[in-house]
Amino acid sequence: MADRYIEVSLVRRNITCTARLLDDRAPLTCAAVWDALPLGGDVYHAKYARNEIYALFPPFAASEPPLENPTVTPIPGDLCYFTFAGAELGTTSYGYDREVRPGTTLVDLALFYERNNLLLNGDVGWVPGIVWGQVVDGLAAMAEGCNDLWRTGAARETLSFRRA
Repeated sequence: MADRYIEVSLVRRNITCTARLLDDRAPLTCAAVWDALPLGGDVYHAKYARNEIYALFPPFAASEPPLENPTVTPIPGDLCYFTFAGAELGTTSYGYDREVRPGTTLVDLALFYERNNLLLNGDVGWVPGIVWGQVVDGLAAMAEGCNDLWRTGAARETLSFRRA
C-alpha cells in the first residue's frame, strides 16, 4: 500500500501540518479515520497529558479499533486515537460537563506537539492511546500555534483533519 497523508489544521490560526498514516502499525485505526475524513471540531488543549491538542467526535467507525500500536508516552508529532465513555469525561474536573452525557461515547483525535508527555490521569490511571499517524512536515509551526493556543485560549478555534 502506498503511503497515505492527511493535513491537520488549526483553522482560525491558518496553521497546517502534514502527517503520514501508520498503516503498517495501526491498520484498523487508520482505515477508520481515513474513511471518516474530513473531520473537524472545537479544539482543546490538554490539562493532564501536557503538550497535546485534540478534538472530540461521536464514534465514526463501525466498531471501535482495538488498542493497536499503543503508547502512554507519545512523542512530538504523534497522532493518537482514544475512545472514552461519557461517564469518564462528563465531570466538572474535565470541563465537559455541559456537553458530555454519561451514556455517550466519544472519540478523541489528538496531536502531540512537544516532548515529555505522559498519559497518566489522576482519576483513572494510565490512558493508552493508539498512535495512528506521525507529522512529517510543519510540526514547528504547529507547535508554535499550539503554544499560542495554550497561552491565549482555544475559544472559536477548530482542529481539522482532512486527506492531503
